[in-house]
Amino acid sequence: MRDEISRLLVSRMNIIYPPYVDPQFQTLFERIHSPRVCIDNDTCRDCTLVKVDSANKHGLLLEMVQVLTDLDLVISKSYVSSDGGWLMDVFHVTDQLGRKLTDEGLIRFIQQAVEARREEDAKEVRTCLGRIVGAKLPAQYTVFEMTGTDRPGLLSEISAVLKDMNCNVVSAHLWTHNARMACIAFVTDCTTSKPITDLERLDLLRDQLCNVLRINNGCRDERRAVRAMVLSRLTHAERRLHQMMFEDKDYEGVGGADDRKKQDGVGTTVSIDHCQERSYSVVTVLSRDRPKLLFDTVVTLTDMKYVVFHAAISSKGSLAIQEYFVRHMDGCTLNTESEKRRVVKCLEAAIERRNTQDRSSSCLHQRESLAHIC
Repeated sequence: MRDEISRLLVSRMNIIYPPYVDPQFQTLFERIHSPRVCIDNDTCRDCTLVKVDSANKHGLLLEMVQVLTDLDLVISKSYVSSDGGWLMDVFHVTDQLGRKLTDEGLIRFIQQAVEARREEDAKEVRTCLGRIVGAKLPAQYTVFEMTGTDRPGLLSEISAVLKDMNCNVVSAHLWTHNARMACIAFVTDCTTSKPITDLERLDLLRDQLCNVLRINNGCRDERRAVRAMVLSRLTHAERRLHQMMFEDKDYEGVGGADDRKKQDGVGTTVSIDHCQERSYSVVTVLSRDRPKLLFDTVVTLTDMKYVVFHAAISSKGSLAIQEYFVRHMDGCTLNTESEKRRVVKCLEAAIERRNTQDRSSSCLHQRESLAHIC
């Protein structure tokens, strides 16, 4: 018996127990070194430099680009570096009229949004195009997300269903690409101005919207989806539309970049090489320059779980050049040809989705064509 106890004691002494780490300590470095924003109007004669340094975390680059593009700002150049756990980014920006950022309210809004200083309530700000950013929407609303085959009259039929079911559309957005459609509608009950929570009514709404999406020139369409949820905060509609069309695999369709090349003389070309010295995959994107181009490529790389360690973005006339040094979140590079082809297709699709909206004006913005239809 004594020998057995001795063996147990020895075996337990050989076990190494890891020290307990408070989960909140994992983010302590990020909380201490939260993003800092410097707005520099002195260095460049024709643009404002937005400089950001911070402890690095996945998705932070997208958050910064998202803030700037939501304010209708033009990013003509950008340099990104995030090796060693620290991020330092520089964005060359102007408004849509080519002017520097001099409005104190706009500058303060950028700093509050990027630095996430929640103790200060960010006020509404008007962009140079007249849009109001930061507007308060109802505290809660029901969100309908729909994907399916695009066809003439589809938006009108979706609107009719929501109207017949006594729904007030607070905001709606719709994109089409490669014969596929994605739509997000933020709605409340017309009578109560509150979200729709009755399960039977939600099921009926989903069934009717599914019936609308099922009709495809007399053919049965199996690639359709309708989801409903109640949210307490507004999701970023354009990022969500990218995610929905990616999940719907619109990048596997036909058309897109070749058509743009015929029309504009500038097509979309994506190439992937390997940087042997630092073991990065180098993703190079050449395309027609336009607003929100940087957002569309960064959101795609982020949602596909790639980490951008370095990047250089610039434009020459109508041509935009983007170069990203990336790895997987586990540190691996893009090694297989099938993975490279998939990334190329997804980036081309992300760029062409926006180009499609430029041609057809299908995207509905907040409180515009489809708002308050009941």
